[in-house]
Amino acid sequence: MMTIHSGWRRLGGNGLKLLLFASLSVLLVSCETVSYYSQAARGQLAILRGRERIEALLARADLDPDLREKFTSVLAIREYAEQELALPVEENYLTYVDLGREHVVWNVFAAPEFSVDPVNWCYPIAGCVSYRGYFSEAASERFASQLAEKGYDVYTGGVDAYSTLGWFDDSLLSSVARRADYQLAALIFHELAHQVVYIPGDTTFNESFATTVEREGIRRWLGAGNHEDTLARAETDVERQQQFVALVLRYRDRFADLYDSELLAEPKRAQKLQIQNELRADYAALKQTWGGYGGYDSWFANSLNNAQLSTVSSYNDLVPFFQQLLRDTGGNMQAFYGQVEEFAELDAIERATRVAALAALGLR
Repeated sequence: MMTIHSGWRRLGGNGLKLLLFASLSVLLVSCETVSYYSQAARGQLAILRGRERIEALLARADLDPDLREKFTSVLAIREYAEQELALPVEENYLTYVDLGREHVVWNVFAAPEFSVDPVNWCYPIAGCVSYRGYFSEAASERFASQLAEKGYDVYTGGVDAYSTLGWFDDSLLSSVARRADYQLAALIFHELAHQVVYIPGDTTFNESFATTVEREGIRRWLGAGNHEDTLARAETDVERQQQFVALVLRYRDRFADLYDSELLAEPKRAQKLQIQNELRADYAALKQTWGGYGGYDSWFANSLNNAQLSTVSSYNDLVPFFQQLLRDTGGNMQAFYGQVEEFAELDAIERATRVAALAALGLR
């Protein structure tokens, strides 16, 4: 077992970054949130200290055969991401961390009882986002309970991977290591995209951009490997996701109309419940067109409250815009990134105005 001191020596620059992050966070927040940043720093430190080099693991004769195959795939995905997608691979995904738990973090989302607009929390590096993450499920549940007691709609979801936005070298985590290769590739392309462009506080821009890179990367990666069957499966996944998103967003608009109405609280609650039941019924009908595929069953098993609905749109709202931007650059990834960076350099109002103007023109 490594001691704390040798651990910090091994972490090197990453350890100094973590110390700087923790110190900066404490200086910028009130006393009641110091414990939140402390758990975040401890959680990230545990991941950094738990890293093992994938090459060293591959050299072990007793390595699980499934993990050996997965590690080999990850190294190949890294190479493709760097050479073909111009993504900043650097030292990312060269290490593995066995978390010993199902998820790496649990995100807590909240929204008012009669609003589809989520509560935002602001952080020194990431800016303002619509969730609060915890490395402990119990801690996330305690915070969620506090919000629920204040009357908020609350939703808590496990997260299997995240990007440190270049502050640390991201690792392959055990929470995703058993995924199919094309799903792992999608994850790696998505998270590396956050290191290309990330605007603090603009979740919709950031996630829609990363989702676009993810989908384009998968299309190219599978196409280059002549994996027609897997490509068809990945395209089916995307199509189902798009139908799921469209369904949820259609109902989100219905909820918004209800909340804007002049009904009293009790009638609003009754209609809110009715619309939630109708959403479940429409999902059941959609499943039938998928041949009974139940990949979203666990999501629909939850309350479908405003906080839960808020988790869907940010990853997809601007995807058509970015896809058109990619087409405009002839599919050249570096040129595409350059165009995206130009939008990222604009202030929030001008960026939103220009994106909306291009959308109004039919995305060019």
